[in-house]
Amino acid sequence: MQLRFLGTGTSMGVPVIGCDCPICTSDDPRNRRMRTSALLREAGQTILIDAGPDFRAQALSAGLRHIDAVILTHSHFDHVAGIDDLRPICGDGGCVPIFGSPRTLADVRERFAYAFTESSAGSTRPSIELRAVEGPFMIGPTQIAPLDILHGTWPITGYRIGGLGYVTDASAISAESRGQLRGLDVLVLNALRYEPHPTHLSLSEALAVIADLRPRRAFLVHMTHAFDHASAGAALPPGVAFAYDGLEINVEC
Repeated sequence: MQLRFLGTGTSMGVPVIGCDCPICTSDDPRNRRMRTSALLREAGQTILIDAGPDFRAQALSAGLRHIDAVILTHSHFDHVAGIDDLRPICGDGGCVPIFGSPRTLADVRERFAYAFTESSAGSTRPSIELRAVEGPFMIGPTQIAPLDILHGTWPITGYRIGGLGYVTDASAISAESRGQLRGLDVLVLNALRYEPHPTHLSLSEALAVIADLRPRRAFLVHMTHAFDHASAGAALPPGVAFAYDGLEINVEC
């Protein structure tokens, strides 16, 4: 299983518009963070995890030509705004299935209503099919287990896929969901900034979750411009690293 981090930044990305801080003006390309998204290649399939507003640029950078499915964590703008850019991948009569919670897919249907309206036939629109997730499901031979995660008061979805756990925008992870995240080869987890935040894990909170779950490796995502990749990364515990845009890793199933 191969995972490519398409984006590792928070909702505003890095650089932040109008900011001249040392991170936003850094020459280190690892400090440039598009909105958080990932690409999973497994069993000959390509699965997109979230499609934010940077998806077009991310797809071009990755040389992406085909997607078998999309799985969504939630419907906030920075995770779904790129759905329209699936259009070239839906060519030649193809239809891309999008998996997510019923609440997430209801929001997608409302925001991209033109994709489901007969009156817009003949117009350019993504050919997508919404598939509600309410328990473990399959994409081809790949089994995926959804996890209940809290993003402030907002219930969102994390995923366990073989030896991979993927959790972003979490502020809390229940004991039940933690139980499903044990024995991982790789945990992907959000760490917004150093200071506490009402809807996201801080760095210290994320490290506490990692210490509890004890994955073989952990990669942090959904980061603001609080972190310099090199200096802040050097202070992380063994087995924990800041991910960066374009990083590709192999995950043991």
